[in-house]
Amino acid sequence: MMDSTQQVQAIRSNLEKVILGKPAAVYHLIVGLLAGGHVLMEDVPGVGKTTLARALARTVDGRFSRIQFTPDLLPADILGVSIYSAATQQFDFRKGPIFANILLADEINRASPRTQSALLQAMGESEATVDGTTYPLPTPFMVIATQNPVEYHGTYPLPEAQLDRFLLQTSLGYPEAEVEVDILFGQSKSHPLESLEACVTGRQILELQALVNQVKVERVVARYMVALAEASRAHAAVAVGASPRGSLALFRSSRARAFLEGRDYVLPDDVKAMAEPTLAHRVSLDVKARYSGLTSAEVVADLLRLTKVPA
Repeated sequence: MMDSTQQVQAIRSNLEKVILGKPAAVYHLIVGLLAGGHVLMEDVPGVGKTTLARALARTVDGRFSRIQFTPDLLPADILGVSIYSAATQQFDFRKGPIFANILLADEINRASPRTQSALLQAMGESEATVDGTTYPLPTPFMVIATQNPVEYHGTYPLPEAQLDRFLLQTSLGYPEAEVEVDILFGQSKSHPLESLEACVTGRQILELQALVNQVKVERVVARYMVALAEASRAHAAVAVGASPRGSLALFRSSRARAFLEGRDYVLPDDVKAMAEPTLAHRVSLDVKARYSGLTSAEVVADLLRLTKVPA
């Protein structure tokens, strides 16, 4: 039997067999998994967002579903639908693809806002309501969503309420030249994903998440997290800052990072490391800041610079 450290290392090694040269993205995805949150991956097409999500699904021995978001996708295509049965003279509920342990929402911002909103309850409460009946989702439950930049043709911006449901956002970016050469040779005969095997079970993931919840956070460190969120609300370039859900996301992701680093307590360095992926997508810039070219990541960097770090 592997202990928790070996299990986490096995997950990381499995993912890095498939996604070369992107340790930060792999790290963030594991943080999201251990913290029991959902992860949004935004990047240009073709850099491996879907592949990374599928690799995690294969690594975790649970039920996997993939939804390709398109403009004509309906909420019922995600949640499921009630169908009348002549034999029983009752409506039978046919579960949709959302009833899975790992849900890959591929190109989520190509569907209409109405369809995107079908995920809100599931992501926030791990349950789905159809025709007035609420159904619990399997555990563990994790949404990995990929999206193309909103400047791309045929994309819709995600609503702020849905962005807030994602624990963190990460990106892959283009690989370095030598890494891209390795990718060419690595896929010359078969894709590494085809030979990837599960190394942990869903039950083991729940046990790891329980261990993460035992990681200690001193009150002074928690105050630092709240101070960062409060600073985002008062920043001159920000229209809407991080909500209390953002503070909670920073709390959870910092715990998961501390656990990954082999500690049972959170340091301010954990908070600093998780501030950008956890808070940047929750910060809405005002019109002047957007047109000046300022980014949310730069605002978070400014918050870290201005907010006093606890001793």
